[in-house]
Amino acid sequence: MSKVYVAGVGLTKVDEHWRESLEYLMAEASLKALDDAGISRVDSIYVGSMLSQVLQEQSHLGALLAEELGLSGIPAMGVEAASASGAAAVYAGAREIEASRANAVLVVGVDKMSDGMSEEVTSAMMIGERQEYTGFIGATFYSINALLYSLYMNRYSVGQEKIALFPVLCHEHAVNAPHAQYPFKIKLDTVLSSPYVAEPLRRFETTAIADGAAALVLVNEETARKLDSLKTELVIESATDYLTPLQREDPLWFPSVSLSTSKALSRSGIEKKDIKTIEIFDATSIMAVLSLESLGFAERGEGWRLLERGELTLSGSIPCNTFGGLKARGHPAGATGIYQIAELHLQLTHRAGKNQLDSIKAGLAQSLGGIASTAFTSILKEV
Repeated sequence: MSKVYVAGVGLTKVDEHWRESLEYLMAEASLKALDDAGISRVDSIYVGSMLSQVLQEQSHLGALLAEELGLSGIPAMGVEAASASGAAAVYAGAREIEASRANAVLVVGVDKMSDGMSEEVTSAMMIGERQEYTGFIGATFYSINALLYSLYMNRYSVGQEKIALFPVLCHEHAVNAPHAQYPFKIKLDTVLSSPYVAEPLRRFETTAIADGAAALVLVNEETARKLDSLKTELVIESATDYLTPLQREDPLWFPSVSLSTSKALSRSGIEKKDIKTIEIFDATSIMAVLSLESLGFAERGEGWRLLERGELTLSGSIPCNTFGGLKARGHPAGATGIYQIAELHLQLTHRAGKNQLDSIKAGLAQSLGGIASTAFTSILKEV
């Protein structure tokens, strides 16, 4: 089985891009990634998007992007796994290289959420849930998160001020991230005084409407040797669970995350202690804490302690979301999983600017579809 390498990355700034179309954002990120890799053609294209069929009434993104890039003729297709759609595109592209069916693959994630009103976007984000069970009663992604939040605080006797530190951390890291949507600091008091979205979850503990696209060029070992670009080795694994967390044995534990991480670590040949930076799915502050625990970086009920002790800062023992994460870099749904992997790649190739970490050789990115109904764990290693 061929190894997989990231040979190039391309990122658009996360923002509300009123003047740019969905295909423009895809093409911009793709051209940046191809240029970064020093390559002009690929064998296939995979595009991940969660919301384009709803908000833009546009599917068939693979062929659309191939046309935009002047690559019509090659296989190109869309991939969907809710807000993990970008990571799903990476998974599909990596598997094609591992099977020796391609030498180079372009994977792209994109969503343009500003084309919908806030109510439309909130409703659209529920397409990753079971509509007959939760959508039917008017539940939203945030209201389900709020239930988990309340359960967590009650079970572990944790105050909200402990969990709400996570957005503060992410905004701190976004200050020097050129592609971040919100590159400014916030205070804990600001988070705790922001209005409720669904009690106890507050507005500043959630992400906002965002547009963006991110792209990677994946290559096999033979192609990697021929390219002059900086490269990292990629291993990506996935697992699934019940769509609704309240159907699970324990709503506060994500088996899909634990399983996909275990598989990725096993395949990569490294141990968890070797992971020196992580990118996690912080669509809400409670999701961040639950992710830290399900990934195995903290015991159950203890994830918030990593925040309190400063272990997740850029100078901490396990720096987390070093460009601001979903909260401050921004969360353009289907693109997020690729932003996370690209940011790890920038760290490992020493191109993270003022956010550069010292002496890291491996990092982990976790991307979720729904509330951990689908989980992807990616491990990048220095080469």
